[in-house]
Amino acid sequence: MTEMIYEYDGSFEGFLCCVFESYAQKEVLTAIVGGEDPAITLFPVRTVETDPAHAARVLRRIAKCSPEALDLLRRGFLTCLPDREMHLYRMVRRLLEEGPGFLRDLADPELLPLRQAVRHLASEAHLLKGFVRFSELGGVLGGEIAPKNRVLPLLRGHFCARYREEKFFLYDRTHHEVLLYAAGRAEIRPLAHFRMAPPEEAEARYRLLWKRFYDTVAIRERYNPRCRRTQMPQRYWGTMTEFQGPEHFTARSSPAAVSAPGAPAGIPAPGTPPGSGPSGPGSAP
Repeated sequence: MTEMIYEYDGSFEGFLCCVFESYAQKEVLTAIVGGEDPAITLFPVRTVETDPAHAARVLRRIAKCSPEALDLLRRGFLTCLPDREMHLYRMVRRLLEEGPGFLRDLADPELLPLRQAVRHLASEAHLLKGFVRFSELGGVLGGEIAPKNRVLPLLRGHFCARYREEKFFLYDRTHHEVLLYAAGRAEIRPLAHFRMAPPEEAEARYRLLWKRFYDTVAIRERYNPRCRRTQMPQRYWGTMTEFQGPEHFTARSSPAAVSAPGAPAGIPAPGTPPGSGPSGPGSAP
């Protein structure tokens, strides 16, 4: 069989088409590259076009072999695991050649990185259900997150059920995509450039009230920054209202930030930490 490098459009359907083409053309893949130019290599490179019919055939075959493998495939594709396409490709090849028996071995060295990445994905999605902060912007709720993994598909059901009667959006700064919801319908779409509008006067005051509440409920005598970073990892602070600077509380109609009410016995939130890009699962927050 010929060894090849495949280029695809970065979509889940495009990845499934890479699996289809590798079997149809009897080619063994050494790398699957989504979107960016591959490194200089001795192996030939081929671009694989996305065909929904081919993707559906691969998906049906995997589902027939093992629903567990299908779930691992879907979730694994959302992770920030380095070289995730090749991990998933090797899993699919083993599934089709050996059957689903190897999935029962939780310590399988080839599956272990993928399982760890999926656990990291689920953990991040769970934390963000509590760490997302929405603002009211002209009748629409809006929020931003900066996750390592593509968590919007996992958050969609939670927030659509929670804000069933609202209109809202949730923007992923890392992967440049947005979850949109209105009138019972939700979609995730790419959005390359986005900047949150400044708040109106009422929203700015609500933000200040939330910050005052956060500062006031703290108990100075039990201040434990290490514990706080454990329960609320620092990499999430950049999109949380209580950790923002004065500019976050500047109303659209006001040239300067509204002064925040004091909290004499409270512990003020620290400034926003510098942003950090995506890194591999299991990395320090």
